[in-house]
Amino acid sequence: MTALIQTPVTEHILSEVRNQIGHLRLNRPAGLNALTLDMVRSLRKHLDAWANDPNVRAIVLRGEGPKGFCAGGDIRSLHDSYKAGDDLHEAFFAEEYALDLLIHRYRKPIVVLMDGFTLGGGMGLAQGCDLRVVTERSRLGMPEVGIGYFPDVGGSYFLSRLPGELGTYLGVTGTQVQAADALYCGLANWYVTSDKIEALDRELDQLSLSDNPLKDLQNLLARLGTQTLEGPPLAALRPAIDHFFALPDISAIVEQLRAVSIGDSHAWAVATADLLETRSPLAMAVTLQMLRRGRQLSLEDCFAMELHLDRQWFQHGDIIEGVRALIIDKDKQPRWNPPTLQGLERQRIDQFFEGL
Repeated sequence: MTALIQTPVTEHILSEVRNQIGHLRLNRPAGLNALTLDMVRSLRKHLDAWANDPNVRAIVLRGEGPKGFCAGGDIRSLHDSYKAGDDLHEAFFAEEYALDLLIHRYRKPIVVLMDGFTLGGGMGLAQGCDLRVVTERSRLGMPEVGIGYFPDVGGSYFLSRLPGELGTYLGVTGTQVQAADALYCGLANWYVTSDKIEALDRELDQLSLSDNPLKDLQNLLARLGTQTLEGPPLAALRPAIDHFFALPDISAIVEQLRAVSIGDSHAWAVATADLLETRSPLAMAVTLQMLRRGRQLSLEDCFAMELHLDRQWFQHGDIIEGVRALIIDKDKQPRWNPPTLQGLERQRIDQFFEGL
């Protein structure tokens, strides 16, 4: 039995090792466990230390509180840093992506409990994990286009590899999904009800780990949960999503959605077109191109592409205005540049990808 190692409660990352399993808990419940640079560094430090520690054979990652695993990066602090002329936003993205890549490539199995909101940077942490668990409270998404940004943290890799055009749809609209759709898309691979999480913890503390800890963890989840749920809403919408989100550009997508007259798709198509017209035209167009490029790229190259976009985005993208309108002033009236899709020139989109 491994000794209990506990960090001080004041920290935003809590860690302990029990029964050869390293537990990491994001501990900023008031901010839905949104990531700061210190949290990114602390997670990295623990994972690096445990990578070669024979007393740690698997990892469990979760968030404090019932509302969310992690609602993304602490975007307000990045906005404030940029406005003050500092470079926190540059350091944050470089180190956050390096952490996400480390999780994708980690040699010991990682279980993530995506209980509650798992958005943006939370998805970046979760999608590289071997066992991605959702509950009935889970809300997964990459909502970046809503604040004039693009789905980063490896989104160009994991969204572009979802079946059909599901990843394009989720990335370009910023729509959030619940457990059944998360399993259907492949953004999660296990469902456990939230009232069984305590039982899961008890069983983890008793689990006898073999030479194949991943299999032991899968067997445990199979006793407590399931890998499919009935009636994922996206399954019914799939033919329409695959058709519209394969169109050449955002203008064509919106135009065709507005032209739908088939009864069962009409309401969804109009609502989707309305949603797209509230998003940043530039962010949506760059997202579409990024996801299409991402299909052909390795994981490392996807992160490199996102970092390349990041380095230009605070100055030339819509994020500063999006954060102002939705998070700071809360007037919910972002003045996107350009304000409409009609005013967006192809060259403006392509510029972000130059020099890749």
